Amino acid sequence: MKQVLLIIDAQQALIEGEDGEQGVIEKERLIDNINTVIKKAKEEKAFIVFVRDIDVSKGEGPGFEIHKNINVPSNAVIFNKAATNSFYGTELNAYLKEHNVKHLVIMGCQTEYCIDTAVRTATVSQFDVTLVGDGHSTSDSEQLSAKQIILHHNRILHGHYNVDNFSMVRNSDEELFTPTHREYR
Repeated sequence: MKQVLLIIDAQQALIEGEDGEQGVIEKERLIDNINTVIKKAKEEKAFIVFVRDIDVSKGEGPGFEIHKNINVPSNAVIFNKAATNSFYGTELNAYLKEHNVKHLVIMGCQTEYCIDTAVRTATVSQFDVTLVGDGHSTSDSEQLSAKQIILHHNRILHGHYNVDNFSMVRNSDEELFTPTHREYR
């Protein structure tokens, strides 16, 4: 089965914070987990795709780039997006279909925006999804702490489905590229 590790908005300015915006929580752990899963993806010969938000750092400079401590493979594919949805206005869906991908492993920033939207859009787009529960992050909102947001999304996105395809939440130390979705169909 063809699989993709999809890393969304793991950009320097989003992770570290910039221009008065706070960075995400537990950023060192997030970066370590992203690097761990990149290594697993390479071992499993999964495609590795990064998506960057062009609103971050006005789409330029070091803040716009993928975080400097993330080990980006030379063969990774990078798409830029202008919306919360990684599929909207990008070639992501066409790339996945062209490569006959059936399963996405999703990580990155920010939980309640781009991660949530990607998981839901992917299931509607006929992909099974494994969200890496300890591989996405965000910052505090006015109503909830970042930790609460992450825990809430891990709960509501585990088992989220659109009839034929659904998402599961597993952590970076699990066999992410051995999907167990069929066991639940």
